[in-house]
Amino acid sequence: MPENSLLRDAQPEDAEVVSILLVQAMGSLASSFTSGADYSEQIALFRKFFKEKHNQYSYQNTIVCIKNDKVIGSVNGYDGSLLKILRTDFSNYIHDKYGFVFPNDSDETCPGEFYVDCVSVLKEFQGKGVGSSLINAMTERAKSKEISKIGLLVDTSNEKAFTLYQKLGFEIVEKKF
Repeated sequence: MPENSLLRDAQPEDAEVVSILLVQAMGSLASSFTSGADYSEQIALFRKFFKEKHNQYSYQNTIVCIKNDKVIGSVNGYDGSLLKILRTDFSNYIHDKYGFVFPNDSDETCPGEFYVDCVSVLKEFQGKGVGSSLINAMTERAKSKEISKIGLLVDTSNEKAFTLYQKLGFEIVEKKF
């Protein structure tokens, strides 16, 4: 991790940078959620939900890495048994505003698993241990909730992320499309 950086629980005031990081982590999925709306609309969507409580993208489920009082990376994660509850407001909002409907088989996690979601680091800080530190912190959060199974999804064509997750001990247990 970069010198003079620290990890902490996210706060609503981190929304400006974390919303950018969420869209960066999601790639084309953020565009799908907004039915192809422009980048600023995607950022606005995630800024809104990050600032709110009780949803999968909330600051309550996020850890940030700070350097010089600025957010340089983030990760969110939650108990997989809560996915449907945490997704409800987001799902309803993007359905009503953009017409997006989650496919029936789109659940990325399940009960008994802690799900690590949307790991993202500003480009200029990638490759410096920020992502590893964030994932390790989220793993510790899972352990504090007494959940030993930890899962995540990665696009296997994202070689950097795939290699990082393997280095941290994650194994392929299922392939999803």
